[in-house]
Amino acid sequence: MFVKRIIQIGLTAIVASAVISVEARPKPGKDKPKQEKPEKGEKKWDREKVKQRLKAAFDKRKKQRDDAKKKGHKIRRGSAFGKLIRDDEKIKALRKEFQEASKKFRSKADGVNWKDLNEEQKEALREKLAADRKDWAQKVKSNREEVRKRIVEIKKEFANKRDKAIDENKPGE
Repeated sequence: MFVKRIIQIGLTAIVASAVISVEARPKPGKDKPKQEKPEKGEKKWDREKVKQRLKAAFDKRKKQRDDAKKKGHKIRRGSAFGKLIRDDEKIKALRKEFQEASKKFRSKADGVNWKDLNEEQKEALREKLAADRKDWAQKVKSNREEVRKRIVEIKKEFANKRDKAIDENKPGE
């Protein structure tokens, strides 16, 4: 009897909530804010405002990129292990050598006025830059390999020897 009464009350509540939720909608006479439509010949948006917003967005993005460049690239291989890698002397030396080499590569084409060159000079410069790019790619690859080797060495050096210690323990002692 008690269960039957609870079921009746529950069904009544469900039906009432369903009726209320079906009727929940905006009133048909509600005032909406009227948007001004541009007259014929007028533009829908202001070009100057768009330019200002784009300039602000570009400046913000440039600032974030500059901040990231100042912080430098970090090698991330896990939370605790990354600090060992960043603080390693050999990796610091590799990173410093690589930065010096990158400055040397960047400065090769500086100071060349492209407009003043004739077609032969432009083609020679293109070939030179292509050769430099290939050399640069090889340097990047070799640097990456050296860093990977050093990371493997660090992992071996700081490996967790817990499993070996557990295996050496004899049960029952």
